[in-house]
Amino acid sequence: MAKIKSTGGTYPLPVPKTRWVGIIFFILIHLIGIVGTPLYIIYHGVSGAEWGLFFAYWFLTNMAITAGYHRLFAHVTFKEHPLIRFFLLFFGAATLEQSALKWSSQHRQHHQFTDTDNDPYNIKKGFWYAHAGWILFWKHQVNYDNVSDLQKSRLIMNQHRWYTAWSLGAGILAPLVLGFAIGQPLGVFIMSVCLRLVLVMHSAFFINSFCHTFGFKSFEASGSARDHWLGAFITNGEGYHYYHHRFPNDYRNGIRWQDWDPTKWFIFVLSKLNLAWELKRTPVHLLKGVR
Repeated sequence: MAKIKSTGGTYPLPVPKTRWVGIIFFILIHLIGIVGTPLYIIYHGVSGAEWGLFFAYWFLTNMAITAGYHRLFAHVTFKEHPLIRFFLLFFGAATLEQSALKWSSQHRQHHQFTDTDNDPYNIKKGFWYAHAGWILFWKHQVNYDNVSDLQKSRLIMNQHRWYTAWSLGAGILAPLVLGFAIGQPLGVFIMSVCLRLVLVMHSAFFINSFCHTFGFKSFEASGSARDHWLGAFITNGEGYHYYHHRFPNDYRNGIRWQDWDPTKWFIFVLSKLNLAWELKRTPVHLLKGVR
């Protein structure tokens, strides 16, 4: 399979560009999701089926980013059954956060060049820039040379090349079909599409902004990444972010029993069902100094 075009091993700096389509879409889903949801509840009420679909779609798409895009594809912290790969790619596309290939490439670049100009979401450029500004007001040229391993997967490449169809189908069409099936298409559009997108997007964005601003470091070392329990709660377990930057190949972010890390538990359950294996863990002797 031919590789996609790369930038020849270089990392061109982003250039300012106001991305109006993204900005308008961003504003609309916030208005519909945040304003529309309470109005819909007040004037229409929400059925059990609507709540069930909302929470199921929120959980699956959120987990597809943390367990799939992040810990599986970007860091390869475990191996997975082909069926799990498909579902993580399907629900990952439903977040409208780009293809797994592009997401992983930029995240690997973030780890390689943390807090420098080559960091795609460099926190030194400000909280808002790292949160969402880097997406809405800047154009980034992605170097896919750092994801050559992922390019060997036909399914990952299919999702990348046909990302628009995957994202619209998984993120909008599929929940709407289910909405018509339960007789509540409007409520499903407001909650399972718009509100769910807002919550999942900001959960992912907070990893780049909140988790590089608030909290403490488990070890004495440089770098902006921080560990914070609230960050972990907001981001499905990703808030133990300094630990993650120190040991990015560990399938866990929270390594203690009391650490809130639903993504770790999800991957562990998959392993017990023989749907995931070779879960990578940091050797105990390297963990001295963890708080």
